[in-house]
Amino acid sequence: MAFTGFAFAESITGTVINKTTNKPAVGDDVVLIQLAQGMQEAARTKSDAHGRFTLNVPDSGMHLVRVTHDKAAYFRPAPPGTQSVEVEVYNAAAKVAGVTGEADVMRVQTDASGKKLDVVENFFIKNGSNPPKTQFSARSFEFYLPAGAVVESSAALAPGSMPVKAAPMPLGDPNHYAFIFPLRPGETRFQITYSLPYSGSFKFVPRVTMPTDTVAIIMPKNMTFAAGPSTAYSPVTEETTAQTYVARNVAPSQVLDFTLSGSGQLPRDSGTAATSGDSGQPASGTESAAAADTRPGGGLGNPLDPTGNDDPWAKYKWWVLGGLGLAMAAGAGIMLKGTPAKPAYAGSAPAAPTGTNGSLAALKEELFAIETEKLQGRLTDAEYVEQKSALEVVLRRALQRSEPAVVASKIDGPVL
Repeated sequence: MAFTGFAFAESITGTVINKTTNKPAVGDDVVLIQLAQGMQEAARTKSDAHGRFTLNVPDSGMHLVRVTHDKAAYFRPAPPGTQSVEVEVYNAAAKVAGVTGEADVMRVQTDASGKKLDVVENFFIKNGSNPPKTQFSARSFEFYLPAGAVVESSAALAPGSMPVKAAPMPLGDPNHYAFIFPLRPGETRFQITYSLPYSGSFKFVPRVTMPTDTVAIIMPKNMTFAAGPSTAYSPVTEETTAQTYVARNVAPSQVLDFTLSGSGQLPRDSGTAATSGDSGQPASGTESAAAADTRPGGGLGNPLDPTGNDDPWAKYKWWVLGGLGLAMAAGAGIMLKGTPAKPAYAGSAPAAPTGTNGSLAALKEELFAIETEKLQGRLTDAEYVEQKSALEVVLRRALQRSEPAVVASKIDGPVL
């Protein structure tokens, strides 16, 4: 009802550009999704020899344009009044040259009883393919967890997007998992929170599945770290509240075992003002909160080396790691409130646009995941309808608080 009185276009024209080839994408399925009625398909066509398409618009409601290219789906919002859109897609493959690990960072502490280990592990995957391609399959990103790990939550963050829930899928061998999530050109981040039974000592045997620049272990100062006899961990820097050990240029076959003993929690500590990322400016209140929140999923504490004097990688990664949990909460707030969000940390993905576009920015990856699982046959028709209906409720709540100014004759900005 927020858009009652605005004229709607009888059709939407657009172009699909294949950024892998920098040419029009020919023959891609293009679907107009109607958001007012359980996200139902309203129109369908294919891109022509010039990558162009036309979709008939049946009503003045909110819509999404979905383009499927190489079995991967890409979305663009189509608010009332939209006349044209441009959708960027990439060629996709199960394995893409240029996909490597930037970092695997484990944050470990015991719970208050000392009988359980709480672990937040972050994976940073860089897709530097040239020409750019999307890595996408039932095993887009594989990883291993310690034996006995109980997964409590997980999330994924695509380049330029908001964090979304993404459940890891168990594979055939023990403790082996995969995220069925597209690794688009740029940096994709995964965060997984899990717990482990603990009796005062635990041996970790990390195993990376791709060449990785840095493996880092963060723990309370009063816990003891003992590297295995064949491992090459080294301390990053001295810090009064936490300690960190890193291994560099790790190969998939490299031995990385270590043992932790003792107990302790990473304390909440507002700390002193620190620079954020590469800006050299004081951290905002939001960033300080992210750094201070040391609960599982709530951040990784204050940067150990905020200026990057000891480790250039730490100059920006600590703020990214500390802010991911907060960004997840911010994304949920946008979905429910439809209000603008500031970046949770310097160097993070851009904040979602305001109003309706902000809500769609938060919705897009959830919708992408649902559509992907449906295409792969991992969702029944009943589950598909149920999950789409739930997203529709969130969208309606956001629309009630949206600003009419988001209506425009042409939609600009990044592809969803």
